[in-house]
Amino acid sequence: MHTIETPRGKVSIPDKLYFKIGEVCEIVGVEPHVLRYWEQEFPQLAPQKSTAGQRLYRRKDVETALRIKILREDEGFTIAGAKKRLSAERAAAGRLKVVPIERPADTTAEAAPVADTAPAPKETPSASEMLATLRQIRTGLEDILALLCNTPR
Repeated sequence: MHTIETPRGKVSIPDKLYFKIGEVCEIVGVEPHVLRYWEQEFPQLAPQKSTAGQRLYRRKDVETALRIKILREDEGFTIAGAKKRLSAERAAAGRLKVVPIERPADTTAEAAPVADTAPAPKETPSASEMLATLRQIRTGLEDILALLCNTPR
């Protein structure tokens, strides 16, 4: 179960690959016609369709729908303003960060002693920060895979 903090409380998203429109509406708290309208207005919200024509949303789509709802209802954005904000957030999140690999110090007896003038070790990122970074990387890789597979989004 994945939990997202919203201004109205925590929202839990089950660990599933795909969600039907009814499930997404229940999680996000909107009617199906609202979700279908958002699909037309926000290119970031693009569920796949099954062979039977049923909408299949991925976790990323559910999170996007939640973000749209927050922008619209809690932050008071218009559709146009929410589109701009969502695009700006996507662009900012899409930039990859270069993180140097830190290697553990050699703990054998042959290791050279550390001088008193050595720089202080950097703080280790928290588990939630690492998880957020991994999610950004995963989203970026999914976008690249979609481009490589030439699937419409």
